[in-house]
Order: sequence, then C-alpha cells, then structure tokens
Amino acid sequence: MALENNLQVQIARESRTATMAGVPVAEGVFDWNLVSGFSYGHQDTAATKSLFPTGPLATTDMTAWNRNLTLGLQKPFEWGGSLQLNYNPANNFSSGDYRDPNTGIYLGRFSTKYPYSSSFSGTYTQNLLKGFGRQVNEVNVIVAKKGSQSAALQYSLTIINLVATAETQYWDLVFGVRNLENVKAALALAQQQLDDNKRRVQAGTLAEIEVTSAEAAVARQKQLLVVARSQARNAHDALLRTLDPKASRGTVIEPVDSPDLLTSLPEEPAAEKLALERRIELKVAQLNKESLGALRVAAENRQLPQLSAFATYNATSDNRTTFGQANSDLSSSTYPGYVVGLSFSYPLANRAAKGTLAQARANERGSELTLRDLELSILLQVRQAHENVEAAKENVEAARLTRVFREEDLRAEQKKFEKGMSTTFLVLSKQNDLSVSRDAELQAQIGHAKAITALEVATGNLLEARGFAEVK
Repeated sequence: MALENNLQVQIARESRTATMAGVPVAEGVFDWNLVSGFSYGHQDTAATKSLFPTGPLATTDMTAWNRNLTLGLQKPFEWGGSLQLNYNPANNFSSGDYRDPNTGIYLGRFSTKYPYSSSFSGTYTQNLLKGFGRQVNEVNVIVAKKGSQSAALQYSLTIINLVATAETQYWDLVFGVRNLENVKAALALAQQQLDDNKRRVQAGTLAEIEVTSAEAAVARQKQLLVVARSQARNAHDALLRTLDPKASRGTVIEPVDSPDLLTSLPEEPAAEKLALERRIELKVAQLNKESLGALRVAAENRQLPQLSAFATYNATSDNRTTFGQANSDLSSSTYPGYVVGLSFSYPLANRAAKGTLAQARANERGSELTLRDLELSILLQVRQAHENVEAAKENVEAARLTRVFREEDLRAEQKKFEKGMSTTFLVLSKQNDLSVSRDAELQAQIGHAKAITALEVATGNLLEARGFAEVK
C-alpha cells in the first residue's frame, strides 16, 4: 500500500525521470543542425558612364533584384571531428534603360541574360590532440548516463527506506495495541484488588487504609491507560499516513502479524559480503567516482595543444539562365576547388586548463576516499546490526522468563494475602512488577523485529526479502 500510495515514491519517481532526461540533453550536442536563410533585395540606381571604353557617355537607370538562399548542415562527431555543408543558390537580375545625359533621349534597354548561379562547399575538421577521442568529447554524455543510473539507484533507495519505515511503524502500532492491552490487564488486576479490599474491610478483616492504597494503584493505572491509548493512536496515524496519505482519519488498521522470533541469521562474514555487493549507497558512490574519473580524463586532454586538420571542397557554377543549369555545374564538378591544411593554437600559460585538472584530480581522489570510507561504515553497520539482532533475541527470552517469574511471584503473594500473611502494598508492588515485565517483554519482541529490519537494510537485502525486487 505504501509503495502504491505514498507521495515520497511519486516524488522520487519524478526526480528519477528528470535526471534520466539529462542523457538525451547531453547527447543532443552531436545532433545534426540545419541552418537556412533567405534574402530578397530590390535596388534602383542611376549612373553616368561610358558604355564601352572611349565611347560616349550615357545615363543608366537600373533596377536590381537579388534573391539568395542559404542551406547548411552542421554535425559535430563524438570522436572530435565536425562536418559543415553549405549550398547557396542565388538569383541576381537587373534591367534598365540607356539615355543621353544631355538630351535625355532613349538610347536602348538592357537586362541580365544569365541571372542564376549556385555554389556548394563541404568542410571536415578533425581535432588531432586536444578534443580528440570519444571519451573526451562524450564526457558530458558519460556523466549524464552515470547520473541516470545513480537516479535509478536513488529511487530504489527511496523504496528501501519506505519499506523500512512502513515496517518500523507497523511494529510501533503492534507495540501500541499490545501495550494498551497490557495496561488494561494491569488496571483490571488493580481494580480486582480494590474490590477485594473493600469486601474485606466490610467484613472487618482488613484495615481501611488498605483500600486507599488500592485506590491509588487504580488511579495510577488509569493514568497509564490514557498515555497508552494516546501512544497507540499516534502510532496508528503515523502508519496510516505512510500507507495512504489520502485515507480518512476514520480508517482503522488492525495489525495481524506478530514479531517473528525464529528468524535464522546469516553468518556475519556472509552478511558483510552481501552488503558490499548490494548496498545502493556503494553503487551510487562508485558511479560518482567513475563520473569524476571521466571528467579528470577530459581535463587532462585540455592540457594538450589545439591541432586540427581540415579539408574543404568547393564547387561553383557559371552564371546560367536557369537553376537547373547552375546546379548541373555543381553535380558535374565543372568548377571544383580544394583546400587542405592544419591549424594550431596553444595558450602559453594555460592556467585555466591546469586549474581545472587540479580540481578534477582532487575530486576523483576525494571520491575514492569517500567510497572506501563508506565501505568501512557499511561494514560497521552490518556488524552492529548483526550484534543487535543476536542481543535482541537473547533479550526476548530473558524478558519472557522474567514475565513468567513475575506472574508466579504475584500468584504466590496473592495467596499469602488471602491468608493474611501479606499486605496490599506488597500485592500491588507485585502487580506493578508484572506490568513492567510484560511491557519489557513486549518491547524486547518489537525491538527484535526492528533489529531484523535494520539488519536487512544494512545488508541491502530488504527488498529481496520482502519480494519487492522489481519495483518500478
């Protein structure tokens, strides 16, 4: 019920989804990028110039139209290369009239005969030192994937914590209910003693002061009953909140399971090995260490000079009457061109790269130490949890024997009281001892159950033990 309804699960699930979405965000750096543009121009001009060398002057009134389309594709590659493709068809058309500059007489008309042209270029650039290799260029993808795996593990850790919380709160409710029953039983004993004392006083076989002592005992048990009832209600409400936050307060949970006192324990070395294999905190720390290692490799690469090789292919067309003719020049490589070369750059001090590398190395060493410290901490948790279960099991048996002896002790004192060989104070004292021993036995049983849960959490085996290994 808690896994289905608790809001913490839903919050953790959304957090996991958000973190996993970082993987395509990082991979998006290597997507193809389409670039396009279109321009349209119109210009009216006038000029006086010779129509041909040493010829007469003429005034030209001209109108020009320019239409240019740009299409480009850009693609960075994971290994450190990049490709850029550009296609540029253009239409440049102009027309106008020739006139005598003195008389304004019309001399003729002109227009562009071949307005269409086109060009294509493709350039591939490859980093040879700095920025070369998948591990360097995909470092953000690697970190994002590690983070995604970590988010999935953190979600599982939320499930583990919720299962452990639900179990602990369940045992708190069991304790509250049974403790309430024990207090009621103690109140019944005290009331029975009071009623018996009153009958004996009326019969003249007991002093009235004995009634006062019994009444004080009844009042004390009623006070404990109020406290026990409040504890049971609080435990009930806490468990109900974990199981279903939307449930009404009138919903009643009746605990059925009792603490299992017959649970077999794994040997301590086996429990430690299991913890090192399954504890989610270790897996998360290992992923963090791997992420920081990838960042350190990338930082080392930034120490290198920037050396890149590039190759460019260019194709152009002659001015043509149609776009088809212009593009035919491109496809047939009528006017090809090639450029190849190298480029080199290196910051002389390179302080930024050196500082980044120092930080990356320190962070990686810190993650290694954190992982080792976490391993030692988990081993200690397993040993302590294992010892706590063993001690709790022995405590249950000792508390049971104490309760049995207190019951026998009370019965013996009551018999002595009936024969006039004891006092109300001694009987009430024995009743109080029995009540305390019952409470101690119940606490020992609940403590044992909680210790088992804590051990399974410490070994990382709680979900498997409860059949929740495939929680989504």
